[in-house]
Amino acid sequence: MSEKIGKILAIDDNEDILFALKLLLKNHVELIQTETNPEKIPEFLHNENYDVILLDMNFTKDAISGQEGFDCLAKITGIDPDAVVVFITAYGDAEKAVKAIKLGATDFVLKPWQNEKLLATISSAIKLRRSKSEATDLKKKQKAISAIQDQPFHEFIGNSPEMQQVFTTIKKVARTDANILILGENGAGKELVARALHRNSLRKDEVFMSVDLGSIAETLFESELFGHMKGSFTDAKKDKPGRFEIASGGTLFLDEIGNLSLPMQAKLLNVLERREITRVGANKSNKIDVRLICATNNNIHTMVQDESFRQDLIYRINTVEIHLPPLRERVSDIPLLADHFLGIYSKKYRKKIKGINADAMKKMSQYQWPGNVRELQHALERAVIMSDSDILESDDFLLTTRSEKVAEIEIDTYNLDEIEKNIIVKVLKQNQGNVTQAATILGLTRTSLYRRMEKYGL
Repeated sequence: MSEKIGKILAIDDNEDILFALKLLLKNHVELIQTETNPEKIPEFLHNENYDVILLDMNFTKDAISGQEGFDCLAKITGIDPDAVVVFITAYGDAEKAVKAIKLGATDFVLKPWQNEKLLATISSAIKLRRSKSEATDLKKKQKAISAIQDQPFHEFIGNSPEMQQVFTTIKKVARTDANILILGENGAGKELVARALHRNSLRKDEVFMSVDLGSIAETLFESELFGHMKGSFTDAKKDKPGRFEIASGGTLFLDEIGNLSLPMQAKLLNVLERREITRVGANKSNKIDVRLICATNNNIHTMVQDESFRQDLIYRINTVEIHLPPLRERVSDIPLLADHFLGIYSKKYRKKIKGINADAMKKMSQYQWPGNVRELQHALERAVIMSDSDILESDDFLLTTRSEKVAEIEIDTYNLDEIEKNIIVKVLKQNQGNVTQAATILGLTRTSLYRRMEKYGL
């Protein structure tokens, strides 16, 4: 081993053995820690990620069975299934070596050891540990991809001219690496557009990482997006990659980007310009390769004029803009969407519902749908659950235009924060504290409404 690589934990009841190991390995590995008490193994494993654990087979004087070592091995693999353990003992024989390997050990070294042989064994064990870690990361990545592909309702539904224009744009830009900005109201399907772009891109076999920026506290922004090193702050118990690193090679979807504060916008812009991230507490940066898709329900161009959103950042994120129309502007898609959700929920709740009558369909077509497709989906699910008939009727859909009542709020101040607070209080009261319904009426996500409620102490 020409350069220092790997972290080693050595457990042996003989302090002379541990001293010799430390003397030999200190010039070859990044870290060598020693301990005589095997009971402290869990404490060590919870505080550090070791590449190799050198483990004595016998800790009690005159013990030669190796059972103590086997018990410690079970404890280690119970905490870290990918742990690489090398047994080290003066009483080695073929039978115990075979048993050790069967129980999960990687190798077997005899005392007194030959220095070169021990170094070669540790070097191979470190490489094995790295391979195991890579395999585990790959499995997690593939699991994430499978979960995404198996998600329900990932299909895009719509025959209206407005949606056909969206589909055309997706086809044109999907196979490029152009940064996309999706504009549209809450519930209109912005994440569906992002997923469709990913599924039709050259990165379709890589990770699609969705991040709700509205739910990330400003104090955790860098840690969540760029990652952190162990010990960089109080709760940083271990190294953690950020969303940019995890998504590297694939697609990163930043939802609610219009909610970012100016300081966070500056940090994001810096990463996009350099195409590299630096974890919190790290000295070196890592290159990243992501296809960036952003979305917002805010009027982001007005925000640029008001200087609440950086103009240089919007240049970075919107090589192409996709405007997703609200459901009230594509009324012709409502029957198609309604039939789609009816089929899904009839099957889910084992109901034999054949269709929706004309009065119910007219009622849905005349409704404004402030919550867009998400609200329509919820309405169909509720109607299917509550209906006792084989045809959904008008009375099965509780669609009330409560937004008109909000306009009756008397304004006795010109302070915008006070006005917003009063409106939120009014809508929450009208909906008996139901945050989901209140958020729909206000045109907000639940997360955004919770943030405003926290801001105003509600």
